[in-house]
Amino acid sequence: MRNSKIALATRLAVGVSAVTLLMHGPAFAQSAPAAGVNDDMQEIVVSGFRHSLESAIEVKRDAAQIVEAISAEDIGKLPDNSIAESLARLPGLAAQRVDGRAQVISLRGLGPDFTLTTLNGREQVSTGNNRSVEYDLYPSEIISSALVYKTPQAGFTAQGLAGTVDLQTVRPLDYGKQVMAASARAEMTSIGKLNPDSEDKGYRASATYIDQFAHDTLGVSLSIAHLNSPTQQETSRVWGYPQLSNGNYVIGGDEVRANSEEFNRTGIMSTVQYKPTDNFTTSLDFFYTHYQDYQWQRGIEMPLQWGNGGVVGSQPAVALLPGYTAQNGVVTNGAFSGVKGVGRSDVGSTQSDLYSIGWNGQYTKGDWVGTLDFGYSMADRQTTRLESYYGTGSSGSTGATDTIGFTNVGTNQSGYQFTHNLNYADPNLMKLTDPNNWNGGTTPYAQNGYLNKPRVHDDLYSLKGDLKKDFHEVSFLKDIDVGVNYTERNKEYFQPEWYVTLTSNLTAAVDPITGVKGASAAIPSWAMVGSTDLSWIGLGNTVAYNPVELLSRGVYTLIPCAQYRANCTGDSHYTVDEKVTTGFIKADLDGNIGAVKVSGNVGLQLVHTDQSSTGIAIAAANKYQDRTLGLGYTDILPSMNLAFVLPNPDHQIRLGAAREMMRARMDQMQANLSYAFDASKAGVSNPNNGPWSGTGGNPYLKPWYADAVDLSYEYYFNKAGYLSLAAFYKHLENNIYNKSTLTDFSGINSNSSATPATNFGYVTVPVNGNGGMIEGVEAALAVPLDMVWSKLEGFGINGAAGWTQTDLQAGSQGVGSGNSTLPVAGYSKWTEQGTLYYENGGFGARVSVTHRSGYLSELTGFGQGREFDLAVPETLVDAQISYDFTEGALKGLSIVLQGQNLTDEPVVTYYNGDTTQNWRYEKYGTRYLLGASYKY
Repeated sequence: MRNSKIALATRLAVGVSAVTLLMHGPAFAQSAPAAGVNDDMQEIVVSGFRHSLESAIEVKRDAAQIVEAISAEDIGKLPDNSIAESLARLPGLAAQRVDGRAQVISLRGLGPDFTLTTLNGREQVSTGNNRSVEYDLYPSEIISSALVYKTPQAGFTAQGLAGTVDLQTVRPLDYGKQVMAASARAEMTSIGKLNPDSEDKGYRASATYIDQFAHDTLGVSLSIAHLNSPTQQETSRVWGYPQLSNGNYVIGGDEVRANSEEFNRTGIMSTVQYKPTDNFTTSLDFFYTHYQDYQWQRGIEMPLQWGNGGVVGSQPAVALLPGYTAQNGVVTNGAFSGVKGVGRSDVGSTQSDLYSIGWNGQYTKGDWVGTLDFGYSMADRQTTRLESYYGTGSSGSTGATDTIGFTNVGTNQSGYQFTHNLNYADPNLMKLTDPNNWNGGTTPYAQNGYLNKPRVHDDLYSLKGDLKKDFHEVSFLKDIDVGVNYTERNKEYFQPEWYVTLTSNLTAAVDPITGVKGASAAIPSWAMVGSTDLSWIGLGNTVAYNPVELLSRGVYTLIPCAQYRANCTGDSHYTVDEKVTTGFIKADLDGNIGAVKVSGNVGLQLVHTDQSSTGIAIAAANKYQDRTLGLGYTDILPSMNLAFVLPNPDHQIRLGAAREMMRARMDQMQANLSYAFDASKAGVSNPNNGPWSGTGGNPYLKPWYADAVDLSYEYYFNKAGYLSLAAFYKHLENNIYNKSTLTDFSGINSNSSATPATNFGYVTVPVNGNGGMIEGVEAALAVPLDMVWSKLEGFGINGAAGWTQTDLQAGSQGVGSGNSTLPVAGYSKWTEQGTLYYENGGFGARVSVTHRSGYLSELTGFGQGREFDLAVPETLVDAQISYDFTEGALKGLSIVLQGQNLTDEPVVTYYNGDTTQNWRYEKYGTRYLLGASYKY
């Protein structure tokens, strides 16, 4: 604790020292005017990154709440792949990369579950099975700005517990002039093609048109952005670390993959704004994005220590050979014999569509302003993942085994390096088969693959009306706003699954060793596409073939999971419905206390929620039945935001206090309840480790509640310079965690010939529990360096740091009781950002660094379910150089060269709080982009 406080004091002292310098810096800069500068006032037009920084600072300074802001450098020129990358450079925010892209964000130490996202003020649905949006769906080229509200106010009816992110698009009448802009960039990755049927080069292009008509009473904007972005990913996923008899931990197995992805996205944004009179204005917004994500995932799964479960037929078990090396209780170097690897040649695709439509009308009559707003948001996602297995032969006596050597090379590399003897790229040696009997007797046929096709559909309607009265004659009271908002949301999840078997297995004889029908088959030459590179981890190459062709040509046959597994009944189908009515009253304040100007707002929300879910639950005797369960509740949420502008108006103090709420994850609210029977544990009589288990959701979950206080000091010393110091404290009244209850499974069919030693097991569902706290401090600083020394004209720095601590634990996020001491998902104690930039004479250059300390990451695991991994700290470095032509025939043209993830920082997670026990390793390489934009 003492060391952490010293570190905190040291980092914040840097900011304080910089402020002291800056308070005196302007005097030094102004004491010696540059030669040749006359005293006449000249108009200085600022553009580029510095202009975007000035715009964001102006928004922050004028806001009624504690906010952070980002603004595009120019139309269509927000430089990042995803808006999440831009958000991650703001104080207190951090992004998590998924498949190489910044996809979700954490705000003030709380993960994506606690932040709500709006588009032009309207709540957005998500393509996942939760509320948090995937930011890579929103092209940065069509976003003009983004606001992060760290404190709530009563008039905002869509708010998160950590905060609210409002993505904003351009208002054509407010923009005030005609513009046509276009941009195009080519891109490539530093990792070459790992799979022969993939690409390592892509492109992106965008175009924007803004205009005004009918004497500037009608405005139109239209933007379109298309992206074709490849990703090559070297990935290793260790199965776990069992203990040897001497207490040392050893690698249990590893799933080594070379993943290639092609991400295609097209986004369209259009706004029509009409203001026929000074009293009436209306606007219509339309946003649509479509993306297709294709993935080729090929590699080898190696059962190591966990492959020594005994003799299978005449095939000996996997054995750890003598002579291994152990350090600090972990085996770091050794070899396993008898390894029969499971080759994987998988393909996957995701297709998503997201629509958002909004209409707003506002009428003013004297001191009265009436507003009506309608919104509709819809998302549909279809994911397909086809697994195909190969190896030297089926489980048992057939097929060669390998001796696999391993060396732990640390978290900053691939985790492990391996050696091998077999040639996994030899199509004569590798066959379509079930190398390790993953069927386990579930079906009568060998399992040669698996097909999973989860689908999400999400609809949200909203209608908001409010009436505002201005009070010019009343001291301190600026206006009162009264209104009501109604939202109706329905999220549906559907996950059909199939076993994949060779069609020839349907008529094959029963294998006496495995007890199922099945044999190996040669990989057809017409399905082969080449070989996949696994040399980066020491495994050489492996065969690469197209399993879709095998399925379409009849080599494979699909067997519905529900036909043989009771917990597949209904194919994991459920719906969650919410109807939320929010009434609010808000008073805006504006006045003076002596020489101090005071502004802000106080308000109250009355929120009534009706929530329900329909799903399938086990009844008795292996039968499932539909059930609909739900809950209604009402909450009162007061809020206050005050801004004190000191006699020197460059100094402000802000105070916020509120009762905050965030409803549970929607997948936690599902009515589904299923069970599982593990025949391998049938002889265990202790229910804690017995064969029976069950999982489900809880439609009776109530939201997270928090009482929060925020305090901020802001000093503005230049259009592009400011200092901000902020502190916050949130007392959480409750949380949501997974609770396991002892349950009698008598009468439930186990679908197994094994007789269980007990009929009791544990059913785990999310429930409300006790709360906790989260607190933190944040510092942000932006400095044009010519304030310090005139010779640094054009240079500037922009940086921030955030520190948080919490007693919330991962049990509340569903990690499980065994990991209850882990931090809450998405939590990083430290987040730090910094940018050094230069802009002068059309030339621009900047380097940006973002850092977050270790955190609990949320990823997609087995069966497309949630999986939590402890991730090591990561630091990302991006850079770009550009040149803008400001005169002559090329006026309006800009060229840019960008590099992203220049240090090739991987994503690394680990087990048991020990960074030497690698879990996941994902390396994406560096991405380079070269392009141009033109504005007329």
